[in-house]
Amino acid sequence: MTLPHATLFPQALLPLYIFEPRYRQMLADALATHRLFIVARQRPACRRETPEPVAGLGLIRASVSHKDGTSHLVLQGISRVRLRGTVRYKPYRVQRIEPIRTPDCDSVAADALMAKVLELVEDLVHLGLPLLPLGLPAPGGPGEVQDPAALTADVLRYLHSIRDTETLADLVGGTLLHDPDARQALLEVAELEARLRLLIQFLLAEIRLRRESGGHE
Repeated sequence: MTLPHATLFPQALLPLYIFEPRYRQMLADALATHRLFIVARQRPACRRETPEPVAGLGLIRASVSHKDGTSHLVLQGISRVRLRGTVRYKPYRVQRIEPIRTPDCDSVAADALMAKVLELVEDLVHLGLPLLPLGLPAPGGPGEVQDPAALTADVLRYLHSIRDTETLADLVGGTLLHDPDARQALLEVAELEARLRLLIQFLLAEIRLRRESGGHE
């Protein structure tokens, strides 16, 4: 599925509304088999449908069909993939793919970089960045209403509780970066330390923009 501005990171949840006939067929085929399909960003400045070379492979976690043939679903990213060639174009695009593995890295250096990422996330929160649309597990029971400040604090605690550095990096990058170019650039970096450094660069740019626009409360 090629979509403008769409970037599916590992671990991220992506809600989708399926209405095009080709994607209805693709969804039906995926549900009948492995429940997997790829979401790729449409390459900017290309008039024809042209996916970026690196995309996200997702697992259908939930799907609700409607009487008119459309569906709502939730896709969870499970892997970065490199597109290696189109097998067919109709009724929907089928690609050869290669999973992108994360090379081993210096865990001490990665942990230090991740600590900096979390520090910058807290800075963004203080500048008014809402954390409610993160798609993270919300505390409390069904129907329970929480104070937004308390919920933000809970989300921050949740982020700090994640021990896997790569998971945390992709969760932050996939949910807090609003620039489609920045998100795609981050998706394309396999090496974890380089990914974290790039994420820090993008978060610092977001902080600067918010300060320049008077985002500090």
